[in-house]
Amino acid sequence: MLYQQKLRFSTRGRGTYDISSQVEDCVAKSAIQTGICQLFIQHTSASIILCENADETVREDLDRFMAKLIPDGSPLFEHMNEGPDDMPAHVRTTLTQSSISIPVSKGRCELGTWQGVYLWEHRTNCHKRNIIVTVMGE
Repeated sequence: MLYQQKLRFSTRGRGTYDISSQVEDCVAKSAIQTGICQLFIQHTSASIILCENADETVREDLDRFMAKLIPDGSPLFEHMNEGPDDMPAHVRTTLTQSSISIPVSKGRCELGTWQGVYLWEHRTNCHKRNIIVTVMGE
């Protein structure tokens, strides 16, 4: 069996957004009991991550780390078509993930106790983001 759905999210700018419940809803709608849930984000300046879900300071620390590692407006970058956060957002995306796969068991994502699924917006402005959820299995 195969199930696919496009999810659309509105971000409020840079940061992480918990999308775990929307992904779980897709898995439930699929009626697949055992298989794989694959997520793909259709953007080059945002990513998908599995991360700590119990303490949001973990994700805030990741944001601060990225800001230090890849500062906005760095003279290193030539590409700034959409502003000083443009190229840094692309670098952040290539260092993280555009897709992830999660096992499905008993009709649910087999996430660890402290894991959540997050859309990580790397741009400073609000954006609309699309994530394709594909659930395969039986």
